[in-house]
Amino acid sequence: MKTVVLTTLSLIVLALIGAAAFVYSGVFNVAAAEPHSAFVYSVLQTARIRSIKARAAGIVVPDGYDTEPKIVGAVGHFVEHCATCHGAPGTKPAEFAKGMNPRPPDLKRVKDRYTPAELFWIVKNGIKMTGMPSMADDGDPMLWATVGLLERLPSMTDKDFNDLWMQAQAQAKGGRGMQMDRMDMHGAGGSDSEKQHKP
Repeated sequence: MKTVVLTTLSLIVLALIGAAAFVYSGVFNVAAAEPHSAFVYSVLQTARIRSIKARAAGIVVPDGYDTEPKIVGAVGHFVEHCATCHGAPGTKPAEFAKGMNPRPPDLKRVKDRYTPAELFWIVKNGIKMTGMPSMADDGDPMLWATVGLLERLPSMTDKDFNDLWMQAQAQAKGGRGMQMDRMDMHGAGGSDSEKQHKP
C-alpha cells in the first residue's frame, strides 16, 4: 500500500511539474488567429457545456418570459448587445467578429443546444475566454425576454425581425422602451439590402 501511495504522489508531482513547464515554456499559442487543435477544442467545448449545465440546473424558468410584448421589448437589447457579434435576421455580424476565436455562434442554432435556463445563465454570466460578456446589469426580466427572443430566432424571417424592431421603435418613441439607432447595426456589417430596417 505504501508503494502505491508513493507512486501515485510521484506521478502527481511529475504531472504538476510537466504542466508548469508547459505553461512557462510559452509553447502554447494564444493568438486568436491560430485555431485550437481538435483536442483542445473538444476539451474546452466539453468543459463549457458541462459547466453551463451544472450551474443552470437549479434555475426556475418564469412563466410568460416569451410572450410577444416581452420579446418586442427585448429586440433593442438584442440589437445593442448581441447582433454586433452574432448577427441577426437580415443583418450580418460586424467584421471584427470574424477575427474572434472562438467565432461567435449563429444564435439561430442555440435553441437546439441549450435549455431556456441554460441560455439565461449564459447571457447573465457570460463565458470566459470567448468574448461573451456578463449582462447581469441589464436585469433578469430583460434577460429572460432575450431568451424568449433567442428561442424564436430559428423560425424568424428577416421581415419578422424587422416587424419586431419597428414595434420596439414605436414603443421607444412612446416612452415605454429604450430608443436606439438601428444604423449602428449597418455600420457593424449590415448590407445595403438591410436598409429597410432603419427607423
